[in-house]
Amino acid sequence: MPATGQPTILRDIKEVRYPNLTYKLNIEDETIRNRVDDLEAIQQTCYKILNTERYRYVIYSWGYGVELEDLFGKPLPYVYSELPRRIKEALMYDDRITDVRDFQISHKKGSVTAVFTVVTTMGTLELTKGVAI
Repeated sequence: MPATGQPTILRDIKEVRYPNLTYKLNIEDETIRNRVDDLEAIQQTCYKILNTERYRYVIYSWGYGVELEDLFGKPLPYVYSELPRRIKEALMYDDRITDVRDFQISHKKGSVTAVFTVVTTMGTLELTKGVAI
């Protein structure tokens, strides 16, 4: 506080956007090479979240990951109703993701597949996630 006892008013505050630069995961050949940023980094984050079962690994907080294992063996109507909610809940953990919507669910030979749109601060992504039932 200044000597007058009045609080200082901060002027000209600028918001700084730090890059979300991270290492690039090459899923096909199981290597890590180069780096990615922006929408590609968010897409990689979505992949990691949707392929990490929540509560299983002590390295991750309990808010990270998705709960899909307990859908195995459940009736199709239950899986159809739960899958979008669980995917959205898991992805909204990342503050760069603003919405998950437009789910299209299909079933084929023991698995359910969801195709959906992820709205982010960098743009939109079309993703797919399959679950064995």
